[in-house]
Amino acid sequence: MINDYYTGKTVLITGGAQGIGLGMVQAFADAGAKVILTDADEEAGKEAVERLQKEKKKVAFIRCDVSQEHEVIKLMEIAGVKYGKLDALINNAGIADPFTGNLQNMLLSEFDRMLAVNLRGPLLCAKYALPLLKAAEQPAILNITSTRAFMSEPDTFAYTASKGGLEALTHSLAVSLAEDKIRVNAIAPGWIETGEWQKKSEQYLPKHSKQDREQHPVGRVGKPEDIAAAALFLCSDQAGFITGQSIKIDGGMTIKMIYV
Repeated sequence: MINDYYTGKTVLITGGAQGIGLGMVQAFADAGAKVILTDADEEAGKEAVERLQKEKKKVAFIRCDVSQEHEVIKLMEIAGVKYGKLDALINNAGIADPFTGNLQNMLLSEFDRMLAVNLRGPLLCAKYALPLLKAAEQPAILNITSTRAFMSEPDTFAYTASKGGLEALTHSLAVSLAEDKIRVNAIAPGWIETGEWQKKSEQYLPKHSKQDREQHPVGRVGKPEDIAAAALFLCSDQAGFITGQSIKIDGGMTIKMIYV
């Protein structure tokens, strides 16, 4: 059983204070893992950990901007001293707003910042987590990408490029780290509603129209729990023969032709 697998395991989740990240923190903590939650938003991180610790979950918060090499190094040093190993690294931290204006008016600084967080960040985390992952018996890395790596709306150059790059980085890492017995996979979420998974000052009740729901063959918008369930599987020994793969979790939205 997956839940039995995580007892005594240590999992590091970047961008874990809100949204999909928080959903995964909750799921891994519920499954018995010791979870290191890291996020650049200190308010959100402390709030999430306080709630989870009241539920007797084994969760710790370490603030980190994953685009900054020195902060990632410090993060892994702290994790190493406290836990000694990482059974799973989940690279979830990312800038969520995909729109950066049209090509002519887009600021290069916005493009660079998006790639620094969404693509350079996972690479830095994988690099400096490597000794901790090698110390585990069945280590895994999971990258959270996006269906926007495969399809686009106008004016989403930076976000799409960063997530497409992360898809490619996933299979490159899988081949490169195979000799260290580290599996590397990705989840590409579609429309996931995170309104109820934000810090208190930004929470909202989702409202979805019939059209919103019917864009998805399953008849609804996604939830963080949908991504968390797949993450639990992909980081466990039950997925031991899966590496270098990307799984779209989007309610079937990317396979449905829509005419407007």
